[in-house]
Amino acid sequence: MERDSDGHWHVLLKNKIYVKLAEEGIQRIGAAPYARGLNALRQFRSQLDEAGVPQENIRAFGTAALRTAENAPDFFKEVWEIAQIRPESISGDREAALIYKGVRQAVPFPDHRVLIMDIGGGSVEFIIADREQVHWQQSFPIGVSVLFRDFHHSDPIATEEIRHLNQFLEKALEALWQALEQFPCPTLIGASGTFDVIDIFLLDPATKPELYGHLAPGDFEPLRDMLTRSTLAERRAMEQLPDERVEMVVVAMVLIQHVLERANIRDIFTSTYAMKEGMLAEIRGERVRSEGEGEK
Repeated sequence: MERDSDGHWHVLLKNKIYVKLAEEGIQRIGAAPYARGLNALRQFRSQLDEAGVPQENIRAFGTAALRTAENAPDFFKEVWEIAQIRPESISGDREAALIYKGVRQAVPFPDHRVLIMDIGGGSVEFIIADREQVHWQQSFPIGVSVLFRDFHHSDPIATEEIRHLNQFLEKALEALWQALEQFPCPTLIGASGTFDVIDIFLLDPATKPELYGHLAPGDFEPLRDMLTRSTLAERRAMEQLPDERVEMVVVAMVLIQHVLERANIRDIFTSTYAMKEGMLAEIRGERVRSEGEGEK
């Protein structure tokens, strides 16, 4: 990617492979996702070589599953042997900071604080911030792979499973609720991932800005109801729903709705940019100030 004259990232080459490293849990990478991960990085390296990207410009970040999996060191070793790429396992705090850097480039922040949410397979990152600084951030090991495995067993998901999932979220996100008491946020910004699904179903690409979307929580609720009531076969038949979202989008909808209600969210932004664009901004030397940190 490179910057255009407006400061936006211009994609030179793009490939997205959904590996689902946390498919079998975040304590150990299962054999199938392990193999998929190695194969994905092998493909990426081949494309980078074809594009003439020098070794010193290649960066790879590992998030939730690679922070906690007992066999992550073996995975890193094999990645180097197979693709000559050295992934860097980053902390949840650093992942959240990179997400903020990415989102800030895409979304016109309002005059008040916002709650940024990035839903991954192994973890979910929350950041409370404004235009100038981050006030609070935390990564929670409750990504959609985890929630799907633990709570979505019926087809369609049962009312009792949704109830148990909401009870779990209320306890698991206790630190977020406490932070929101200190830093109330009327606006939610969703970073890519599941929020791309919201864009696809609810926003008109002809009128939506290129890098972000904007909607009311009430606009989200019919989509949530439709997806949570659907069977797996029905979701597979939805042309708008990307294949990689078909299985886990239901628990993601429940998670988003829980946050909307619990945080008293009044409006929603969706961001095309997330961690990847934050990583690129970091490489360029851009930095984010946290609360209590002096200007530098």
